[in-house]
Amino acid sequence: MKTRKNCDATTILAIDNGTQSVRALLFDLAGNIVAKSQVMLDPYFSTQPGWAEHDPEDYWQALCRACQGLWTQPGVRRDAIAGVAVTTQRGTVVNLDRNGRPLRPAITWLDQRHTDTVPPISWWWRTAFKLARVDGTIDYFRGEAEINWIRAHEPDVWAATDKFLLLSGYLNWRLCGCFADSSGSQVAYVPFDYKRRRWAGPRDWKWQALAVEPRMLPELVEPGERLGEIGRDASDATGIPAGTPLLAAAADKACEVIGAGCREPHVGCLSYGTTATINTTGTRYVEVTPFLPPYPAAIPGAYSSEVQVFRGYWMVNWFKEQFGHREQQRALAEDVAPEQLFDQLARSVPPGSMGLMLQPYWTPGIRVPGREAKGAIVGFGDVHTRAHVYRAILEGLAYALREGKERIEKRSGVAITELRVSGGGSQSDCAMQLTADIFGLPTSRPHVYETSGLGAAIDAAVGLGLHRDFATAIGAMTRVGRVFEPVPAHRDVYERLYRQVYLKMYRQLQPLYREIAEITGYPQR
Repeated sequence: MKTRKNCDATTILAIDNGTQSVRALLFDLAGNIVAKSQVMLDPYFSTQPGWAEHDPEDYWQALCRACQGLWTQPGVRRDAIAGVAVTTQRGTVVNLDRNGRPLRPAITWLDQRHTDTVPPISWWWRTAFKLARVDGTIDYFRGEAEINWIRAHEPDVWAATDKFLLLSGYLNWRLCGCFADSSGSQVAYVPFDYKRRRWAGPRDWKWQALAVEPRMLPELVEPGERLGEIGRDASDATGIPAGTPLLAAAADKACEVIGAGCREPHVGCLSYGTTATINTTGTRYVEVTPFLPPYPAAIPGAYSSEVQVFRGYWMVNWFKEQFGHREQQRALAEDVAPEQLFDQLARSVPPGSMGLMLQPYWTPGIRVPGREAKGAIVGFGDVHTRAHVYRAILEGLAYALREGKERIEKRSGVAITELRVSGGGSQSDCAMQLTADIFGLPTSRPHVYETSGLGAAIDAAVGLGLHRDFATAIGAMTRVGRVFEPVPAHRDVYERLYRQVYLKMYRQLQPLYREIAEITGYPQR
């Protein structure tokens, strides 16, 4: 098939498959949103406690509906699309048979299943890991790997698996018919060499630790490189013109970082999404947590140093669902955004939430202090209301991310001097202001909310030669929106609470967390 050529092609279609929705976004070369179409997803279904699965076909159909939703909007020209790029949630995996059909539901990144039946690794690797004191981390890696669970518990599926893809690879295949994916999307339990940004070499221990075989994996290209072209079947389903170039982007967090304009390591990018993160981008390979690699950035040859608070802003949604019915009903009655009312709720409480302190380890992940960690709220008194709890959640997340900032600075040797915030939480002025106060740094939100989609569009723009390089593209397509400066009096309160209380909480509570796990069996040790 010949590539469609159009000298007037001035927009880029970015497809962003998140946890809660699929968004089709048209961007111009200045980073403005020309059109947007969104299709909501059921985040997952669960047949067992802790499982989180999703029908792969539902992801594809949502992508098709999102794209079709663009073409009904006034002024949208399909022939003006220069290229397409896909960014997706990380760590969601799909097993395909020889005919390219899914063999089972996709296991999503939210899934918590674990197996103790894992492939053996050679004695010299076991000895090396023990000497390096990372044998526990390696065992955790092997037990969490989805392919190992499938081999142990669904041997028929494992035997029939011809391709084992991340969601990005699956959607790219549906669009262009090639088993190819971006090196910038490989954030999962797969045999990826994070330092060299390619599949691990044949002697790497990951091939022993994981049941996956080389034949099951897609070809990798760097962000901005061409994966293929939109096929005719995909064109019929999505409405994207056949032959339109499909460019490699990166995982959603990596795309968020460049979409927020964070290209230098002194600029920290906070993501207030389902998982809250702090990232910096640089060309140095820096392990913020020893033996845990930085993730590939959405820029070729670059790395994203990241600290996660797993299920971070999920906690905010949890609060709204459990305790925010009043604000949601008022928002409907008054025809205002619910976020405005929740901001009012948080602003009704002074900085520090009158001593209510929250540790946000509701669902421990590999990059928080330990698997035994649990969430905690301390300091309750009879003055506290749900407003205090809500603000304490926002403050606790900011404290945890500030701790991550200091870990990145210590390991990288580069001071973070300004912050950009993306994700759903960035739309809250209150959350933005208390973030500036807790970090003591100017904190800005990007000019558009859809930063992960914008990052994918930047990758495509560079790959298509519409901008000459990433520095030029990021400079042209991103800019700062509103800037929040720290309030000195608030900053001083938060500084004392962070140093004198928050940093001591995990160490003080850790023995109790272990006892809770021993007695109740949760979380599983």
